[in-house]
Amino acid sequence: MTKGADHSRDPCPYSIVNDIGVGFCMGAMGGSVWHGFKGYRNSPRGERFSGSLSAIKARAPVLGGNFAVWSGLFNAGDCMIASVRGKEDAWNPIMAGAATGAILAARSGPKVMAISAVFGGAILAAMEGVSAMITRMSADSYTPQAPALPADFQPATAQEQLAALGTAAPAGGSSSSQAGSFPSEAQQQQAFQHQTPDAYPAQHQQQQQAPAPAPIKRGLFGLSG
Repeated sequence: MTKGADHSRDPCPYSIVNDIGVGFCMGAMGGSVWHGFKGYRNSPRGERFSGSLSAIKARAPVLGGNFAVWSGLFNAGDCMIASVRGKEDAWNPIMAGAATGAILAARSGPKVMAISAVFGGAILAAMEGVSAMITRMSADSYTPQAPALPADFQPATAQEQLAALGTAAPAGGSSSSQAGSFPSEAQQQQAFQHQTPDAYPAQHQQQQQAPAPAPIKRGLFGLSG
């Protein structure tokens, strides 16, 4: 089993297929905007709309295919590296990005492969650094904060605490001696037994019916800290 694996994420084979589709869609949409603008600008007046559509149909699928190939290679490399190393951390996508850049430049020679690998690793390292920084900054918003108490707040006495628990104050003893004390363990247990038992199964049922949080997707388009 991979050390540090997040079971809320998609497993490796599904993440590869998922990111191939997401990469193609993103590339096709971005290519439609870019090449549509270029086709509109480079077409003569009266044919700009048709020229824009022709440029989109000719070049947008190509850019989408390039994005899909890059995403598929990246996720395949990420899964293989995580399987070989036996753990998941920030080094897996960085090495996968470097390997993807080298593979895509394999026909250009070793020198171009090395340069492309450095660029691919640097891009993924920057993405991982930004993701870690955002995660660290957003983590402070989930830190529990103590409620603000009014200036005239006074702690409850022992009698008030027992009344809230549904039990009576023990006989004997002055109220002044009990003002700073807490209910005993036996009194708390007795108060707990007097609680309505039907409330607990209902609360448990509400917790079971609560919707589960959406799984965090892994891969190039689902990186998280």
